[in-house]
Order: sequence, then C-alpha cells, then structure tokens
Amino acid sequence: MSVLLSLLTSAITIMTPLLLAATGGLFTELSGMLNIALEGLMLVGAFASIVGTYYSQSIVIGILIGIMSSMILASIMASITLYLKANVFITGLATNLFASGITVVLSFHLFNNKGVIAFDKMPPIPRLFEGLADKIPIVGHIFFGHTFFTYLSIILLIVASLLIYNTPFGFRLRAAGLYKKSLTTIGLSTKKYRFIAFLLSAVYASIAGAMLSVNLGAFVPNITSGKGWIALVVIFLGQKKPLGLLIASFIFGFSEAFSNYAQGLWDIPSEFILALPYVFTLVAIILFSIYDFNKKRVE
Repeated sequence: MSVLLSLLTSAITIMTPLLLAATGGLFTELSGMLNIALEGLMLVGAFASIVGTYYSQSIVIGILIGIMSSMILASIMASITLYLKANVFITGLATNLFASGITVVLSFHLFNNKGVIAFDKMPPIPRLFEGLADKIPIVGHIFFGHTFFTYLSIILLIVASLLIYNTPFGFRLRAAGLYKKSLTTIGLSTKKYRFIAFLLSAVYASIAGAMLSVNLGAFVPNITSGKGWIALVVIFLGQKKPLGLLIASFIFGFSEAFSNYAQGLWDIPSEFILALPYVFTLVAIILFSIYDFNKKRVE
C-alpha cells in the first residue's frame, strides 16, 4: 500500500507540467490550430523563469518573466503562421529548434556554461496544506503537501474550462475552429482569436516550464525532455475536454512514476525502463488513432 501511495503522490507531481502544457494547447486546438511548439514554449519559459527568479529572488516575478518570454516567442510564431501564411507545422518545429538553441546561447552568454546551470540561494518553493497531509490518514499525502504549482495547474484548468465554455470569447474561439465561415460572416476575425489562443497557450506552457526548472533549482539543456510532445497526446487522449486532460495527464504521470520506481525493482537495463513513458505515449497514439478511425467510419 505504501508503494502505491508513493506512486500516486509522484504521479500527481509529474502530471502537473503535462496538464499545464496540455491546457494551453487546448486553446489553440479548439481554435483550429495544432500548436506543436509547446515544447519550445515550455523550454523558453523554464529558462526565463529560473533566471528571473534567481536575479529577482521572487518566484512570482520569475514566472512573470517566463510568461512574457514565451508570449513573445508565441506572438512571433503566430504572426508568421497567421499573417504571413506559413505552414503551422514548419513554424512550430522551427520554434522548438529556436528555443533549444537560444537557451543554450543565453546560458553561455550569461553564465559561461552550456551545460547544467545550478542556481544557489534560490527562494524556497512553498508547499501548501502540509498540515492536512499529516492529519488525513492514507490519502492525505496524495492530495496535500504539494508545491503551489500543482494546485495552480488545477485552478488554471478550471479557469480555462470556464473561459472556453461559459464566455462569449470561448464560444467565438471554438467557432474559429469549427465554424470559421460563420465567424467571418458576422464580422469577427478568425485570425484574431487564433492569435489570442497562441498567447494563452504560451502562458500555460511557460508556467509548466517554470515548474520544471524552479522545482529543480537548476536549468538543464532541453529540460522539457519531450513533455511538450506528450502534452499534445494528452489533448487528443483527453478528447479535447478539460476533465479528459486531467485524467490523461494523470495516466502519463503514473506511467513515468512507475518507470522511476521500477529502476530499482527490475534487473533490466535502465534505458529500457526510462523509455516506458514514451512507449506508453506511442501505444496511446496508436490506440487513439484506431478508436478515432472506427468512430468516424461508424458515423
């Protein structure tokens, strides 16, 4: 039982950046644009957030700097895609490559280091509801005592759900993806709502990246390690619904937590065990594709 509780606790922590990035990607997906640049937006957010936190000694200021940095990159990508009519997949890949390169260049320029940068004297990350974790037996440590990033991800998911399904903006955002001509007919710009969707995805992705670097207290080149790509799978596996995103993120989080635990359990190469989350991602994509194909054939 203690092992299971430990795995569940770890899964919630691991799922947090996936949930944040997937929620951001949900905005662009519903607007009719597949944002494959989530990886790059997370990476820029991770670097800018920890550098901003280090120099300001404030996690809030650091996160805001990360958000602004990712939004700038997202606005450039959106402008090239929407107004210069470049292919969204090519611009997305270019954004990811640019983010990977610029973070290394800035690391060398600022800290004379192209590798891992450890930051000393970082402000402590608050953990919330630690008292409840000790008072509630068995499940207390699963749901309480996490860093504020975990609870922020749930709050931001609820905010996204309310924004998408309970506001005129959300209705028009979804119309940009499903009823483009109808939106244009009433004099509204599809490009405007898609541009805003890219900016919103940058906000969420940058916070996801901030969690990775600020929690670690260091910046590692390509610290995102494919989490932006997994977030795309989460969007489709979650049926493009907020609750579905939460469930899918937890499933992927649990698979990675299990792979971490299995390293000391099984006498097999660690490379294979560490690959389990990515194998699970591939299997999930295949199963979803089969399900989606059969669903469309029935319809």
